[in-house]
Amino acid sequence: MQDVNIAGLDLNLLPALEALLSRRNVTRAAADVGLSQPAMSRALARLRDLLGDALLVRTTNGYVLTARALAIQPQLAAALQPLREMFRPHLFDPGSERRLLRLAASDAQTVLLVPGLMARLARDAPGVDLRVEAYGADLLARLESGALDLAFALSSTPLPPGVHSEIVGEDRLTLVMRQGHPAAHRPWTLADYGTHQHVGIALLGDGQSEIDARLAAAGLSRRIAMVTPHFMAALAAVAATDMVTTISAALARRFAGLFDLVLHAPPFDNVELHSTLVFSRLRAADPFSMWVRGVIRDVARTVEPSGTAPL
Repeated sequence: MQDVNIAGLDLNLLPALEALLSRRNVTRAAADVGLSQPAMSRALARLRDLLGDALLVRTTNGYVLTARALAIQPQLAAALQPLREMFRPHLFDPGSERRLLRLAASDAQTVLLVPGLMARLARDAPGVDLRVEAYGADLLARLESGALDLAFALSSTPLPPGVHSEIVGEDRLTLVMRQGHPAAHRPWTLADYGTHQHVGIALLGDGQSEIDARLAAAGLSRRIAMVTPHFMAALAAVAATDMVTTISAALARRFAGLFDLVLHAPPFDNVELHSTLVFSRLRAADPFSMWVRGVIRDVARTVEPSGTAPL
């Protein structure tokens, strides 16, 4: 017996065959699958030719199934059910998820957002574990390969094609120094940025930022005496020296009392920070990823800085 060429099989014939074997009537089978009676008759002729069997035989009491049709019927039902399941829209339920969420984040997001995210996971998705991972030069490659689900970034971060981003929270920049700093209790100017030493944050680069571009446009520059990938280390260093740093207002507010810090409005415009989640096209329409991004948006609303500068 010659095998059927599956690659050339018209899958539209399978629902027609199922209806014909179930109904044992061309007209009623046509109605079941939304075909006209002539179209169903043509489908039956093609099936007979394909399978080399009459399948349905007319008798004085109507159509009856051939032996081959009787043998095919349970096999067909067993084959079509998983196909229907495969194409049925997935109903997402976070409570039934069992997976690992991999998130690249700095210590700022780990402190401000991860506790709230974990609280929601514990309540609504207890089968989900979280792994917070460090940034690295291979960050985009990890996103693209699926080794990383999400990464925090700023809205100004340039992204290559195929990488998606979504704003999840609003923050602002604040200038931070210790209480006893010589310039702690007066407004700052751009010139002050050039006369005091700074702590820079470098997750991937050298600590340079848009601040340096603004200073350069005004003919100024600053000395970045210390560069660290850790925001908390920057706050600790500022608390113990006359260095200053310019970081997230939400984070600085959280630890101002602990480190005895003073927060000032920076001497430039556009101090807004848009906290952004970056993810690959692999995760763009994933219901779980969409749900997690929504949870992070909810958590971010609870930590956004309030009030107006000076802080």
